[in-house]
Amino acid sequence: MIVLMIEIDTNKYKKLLENELKIVTDELKSVGHINPSNPADWEANPPKDKEDDADENITADNIEAYEDNSAILKELEIRFNEIKVALQKITDNKYGICEKCGKQIEIERLDANPAAVTCIADMKH
Repeated sequence: MIVLMIEIDTNKYKKLLENELKIVTDELKSVGHINPSNPADWEANPPKDKEDDADENITADNIEAYEDNSAILKELEIRFNEIKVALQKITDNKYGICEKCGKQIEIERLDANPAAVTCIADMKH
């Protein structure tokens, strides 16, 4: 069986990934900040309302807000890292190759998710 490799326009995907990285970074900054002791890690921002009020409702609201920020940050940080990996693969001339089977990732898949690391068949496993 002959597998045809279609040339991937890495410039197109690099631009898409860089644009998405900017959006994700801005969203990350809205709910968190870079950990000063580990620049590869993001931390959720503490609640803005720092009243030392003994009101249990304020305390509960602050905890809930922090947990919400943590959950949002976790998802954004995953996407941030996926984009960074994809951009590095472009630099290393390894972009668009499935990490599981080594075949080329379908253009349709890259169009849907430029940071994809698996082909459609391996995405399901």
